[in-house]
Amino acid sequence: MPTTYLDAAATTRVEPRVAEVVLHWMTEEFGNAGSRTHDYGNRAKRAVQRARDQLAAQFNAKPDELIFTSGATESNNIALLGLAQHGIETSRRHIVSSAVEHKAVIEPLEHLQSRGFDVDFLKPDNTGRISPDAVLERLRPETLLVSLMHVNNETGVIQPVAEIAQHLRETPTYLHVDAAQGFAKLPEDLTAPIDMISVSGHKIGAPKGIGALLIRRRGWNRIPLQPIMFGGGQERKLRPGTLPVPLVVGLAKAEEIFRAERHQWMAGARKVREQLLAAFTGIPHHINGDPACAVPHILNLTFEGVDTEALIVRLKDVAAVATGSACTSASYTPSHVLTAMGLPEKVAANGLRLSWFPAQTDDLDTEQIAAAVRSLQG
Repeated sequence: MPTTYLDAAATTRVEPRVAEVVLHWMTEEFGNAGSRTHDYGNRAKRAVQRARDQLAAQFNAKPDELIFTSGATESNNIALLGLAQHGIETSRRHIVSSAVEHKAVIEPLEHLQSRGFDVDFLKPDNTGRISPDAVLERLRPETLLVSLMHVNNETGVIQPVAEIAQHLRETPTYLHVDAAQGFAKLPEDLTAPIDMISVSGHKIGAPKGIGALLIRRRGWNRIPLQPIMFGGGQERKLRPGTLPVPLVVGLAKAEEIFRAERHQWMAGARKVREQLLAAFTGIPHHINGDPACAVPHILNLTFEGVDTEALIVRLKDVAAVATGSACTSASYTPSHVLTAMGLPEKVAANGLRLSWFPAQTDDLDTEQIAAAVRSLQG
């Protein structure tokens, strides 16, 4: 019996229609978009531009406000570390973020702390939300940046980034949003006047290794980012390196498919969630994160009296699941996200994340998962 894949928050299978397009641009149209002297290069350049036009439009942004990167981690680093010199030059070294961010934000911010920046890591309430008021209360004249994730990768809780963007747009403080989990799924939020948005392709059926950073102008003014890598400056002089044309085209194709099918995808995701929760009826458990403000395809639970690592082992032939971020899966310490929410240590140490793409759950056997939980509860 195949193992059901329930770790889509870590990565998704490449959508077959995307894989077909990627393969074409790897084997047939293999030109370098930087080659201007022949048709192979010019066709590649036009394909990249079409992808840039399409993706920027989803943010109500201009094409020259979007650069391609290897994924949200690189985008986060460019946004956070690239703004550091401006902060130093203007004596604005204060940053507001949250304690539930992905390590791809927390660790660059810790690096900035080592360079003399003052970073406030706000704790959420026990629902996992950061309130706009909590952010606004921390602003100072020297606040350079607010960096908040769109959708939490462990709990699926949606942060009010669009509302915060409206407040910050009239201040000198920039807003960066890590939208790795929310990109394409909650597109309306990301049309708000957010200064910088990081996205990854492999959460929506695109290949791993491709993402983007939106850098939205304020009027005529560009965000004063400096490059953190050097060697060509192909992407607006902020990101050097030969563009991976097949991956760029694949990202655009994945977004196009997701946009066309988003409503049925959401309905399918909700159906899977309902099936899982129905199977857990009668099993003592705690849902981590407020379901009323969470995406439908991520569910984080702690089962009373169950050691999650033992449960994952018990489920290895039934379902592929995780305790949280793939970037920290080697660590068995309590989740920093659940701990920051103020949950008891036993709850925070035993959170199980189930996340899915509806089309990849046809073989889902909720009763087997529930039986595994019951067997460990004794």
